[in-house]
Amino acid sequence: MPEHEQSPLLRLSGVSKSYTMGEVVVDALKGVSLDIFSGELAVMLGASGSGKSTLLNIIGGLDVASGGEIFFHGKEMTAASELELTSYRRHAVGFVFQFYNLIASLTALENVQLVTEIADNPMPPEKALGLVGLESRMNHFPSQLSGGEQQRVAIARAVAKRPELLLCDEPTGALDFQTGKLVLEVLEKVNKELQTTVILITHNASIAGMADRVIRMRSGEVYEDHRNTQKRHPSELEW
Repeated sequence: MPEHEQSPLLRLSGVSKSYTMGEVVVDALKGVSLDIFSGELAVMLGASGSGKSTLLNIIGGLDVASGGEIFFHGKEMTAASELELTSYRRHAVGFVFQFYNLIASLTALENVQLVTEIADNPMPPEKALGLVGLESRMNHFPSQLSGGEQQRVAIARAVAKRPELLLCDEPTGALDFQTGKLVLEVLEKVNKELQTTVILITHNASIAGMADRVIRMRSGEVYEDHRNTQKRHPSELEW
């Protein structure tokens, strides 16, 4: 469906974020305006300090903007109560970080079950692990899994609650090239098969090739936003 015929899933209008460090005010975001549409796989590129993690945390309700407005399905999230924000994080958003944040004393299956127990309409944890190709590893503990397998458990945990929005902060940052590509293939599969809207932030420009849309940031601003005319499969990416 052409963009102008559908409402955005997520609309950011003039979003800013300032931090005070001692006597210095740091502008992490400077009036970012952006529409994200349902089902998109968007890659957000930028060097460290460009504001992309700050923006992702604000989109995910982990941080609060200093100015501007954010709408999710037309509802203004910047005016949401703490209770509404908690519900948004719990039900609408899945997070995948550079470090996997798995609980060491729980198996892969139990790590995923933690999320399905609080979700409204969860996917069976076994199905979520099957989606990321870990059917045979579900009774293993994190220490028995490779880095790539742990990241795939983290993705299974994030998607098991069927979020509309999956936010990934440097999901391949701690992984080698081949393992990183496997993780990207899983994210593409989640986007394609579950129609989950994915925003993936990275400093690795090669990853942009797999995106529907590439958003480039520097100094707290979006300076480029374009669509890929031809998407590449993650297995074709080189870096």
